[in-house]
Amino acid sequence: MSAQPLNDRIGAVPSPEPPRHDDIATWRTATVEDIDHIHRVHAVADAADHPTWITPREEIADTFELSHIDHTRDTVIGFGVDGTPVVFSSAFLHPSREGTLTVHIGGAVDPQWRRRGIGSAALAWSHARALGQLAEAAADLPATHDGEPWKLEIKVYAEESTPDVIAITEPLGFQVERWFTTMVRDMSEPVPAPPAVADATIVAYSSDRALDVLAARNDAFRDHWGSLPTSEESWQKFVGGEFLRPDLSRIALDADGAVIALCLASVNRDDWEALGATHAYIDLIGVVRAHRRRGLAPAVIAATLAAIAEEGLEKAVLDVDTASPTGANTLYERLGFAATERSLALVHRL
Repeated sequence: MSAQPLNDRIGAVPSPEPPRHDDIATWRTATVEDIDHIHRVHAVADAADHPTWITPREEIADTFELSHIDHTRDTVIGFGVDGTPVVFSSAFLHPSREGTLTVHIGGAVDPQWRRRGIGSAALAWSHARALGQLAEAAADLPATHDGEPWKLEIKVYAEESTPDVIAITEPLGFQVERWFTTMVRDMSEPVPAPPAVADATIVAYSSDRALDVLAARNDAFRDHWGSLPTSEESWQKFVGGEFLRPDLSRIALDADGAVIALCLASVNRDDWEALGATHAYIDLIGVVRAHRRRGLAPAVIAATLAAIAEEGLEKAVLDVDTASPTGANTLYERLGFAATERSLALVHRL
C-alpha cells in the first residue's frame, strides 16, 4: 500500500489572514527594522515570565540573517494606537529534511496587554503560517523518507510560570509532551577533578574544530527527543557569536584526534543582574553514541566547571530534558547542580 501523500495529511492551507483584535491598531509582518520592536516585547515579557534570564538582542538579529527564515512571511507584530509594539509571533520551519518537518512557534505579549485574547489572535496566525510552511515543504518531498512516513509537527515552548499558553494552544491541537528543568550550581562548592578516560584527551574548544564539533553534536543528539541536525549556517552563528566562551568550553578527542564529546559554555553579562550572580551558561553537553558509557560526559563537564571556577564566576547554569535518554539530570545532580525553574514543550502532530 502506498503511503499517503504528505499534503493530504496537512489538508488545504489558505494564506493566514492578518490577526484581528480591537485593542491592536496595526498588525503587520516584520522586517529587519523591527529587531528592536521584537526585542522590546521580549524584554518586558522576559521580566515577568523568567526573570532570571533575558533574550539577547543579538539572538533576535541573528534570525534575520538565516537563510531558512523570512520574517516578512514568518513573523507578525501588533502595535498599540501609540505605535508601541505589544505582541509578536513567529513560525520558523527547521531546515532539516531527515524524516521530520518541524515548525517552532515563538512569541510574546507585553504583560500589561495580556488576558485580552491578543496572544490567541497572534498564535492562530502563526499556527496557520506553520501549516502553510509544512505544506510548502511537503510539496517537494516524497511520501516517505527511508521507507518511513514523515513526521510532521509544530512545537511551542513555554515557561511553567505561563499556564495561559496551555489554554490557548490546546484548542489548536497542541499537547504537553515534555518538561525541561533549569539547574544551577553554586561555584563556591568544590569542583570535582575531571576523571581520566582511557584513550581520550580533554582540550579547550577552538574555532578550527567548529565543524568537527558540529558533527559530534549532531551525532550525540540524534536520539534525543525533539532534536534535529543543526545546520552549518546556524552553527556558525552560535560558535562565532559574541557569547560563546571557547576558554570555558571543553571537547574530548580520541587517540586519532576525532571529537567524541563536548561541553560548550557561554557568558552573557546582561544575564548577571537578572540572576543576581555572575555565571556561565552551559549550552550543550554531548557524547557521540559510539563512545557513551565511558565517563566522557562527567569528564568534559568537570573540566568546564573547573574553567568556570578559575574564571571566578559564581554560578553555572544549564537546562536538561527531565526524561533524557542518557539520565543527564542525575549526572548533573552528582556534579552539584540543583533544579530551579521548569519549562514545557507542547506539540501539535499531524
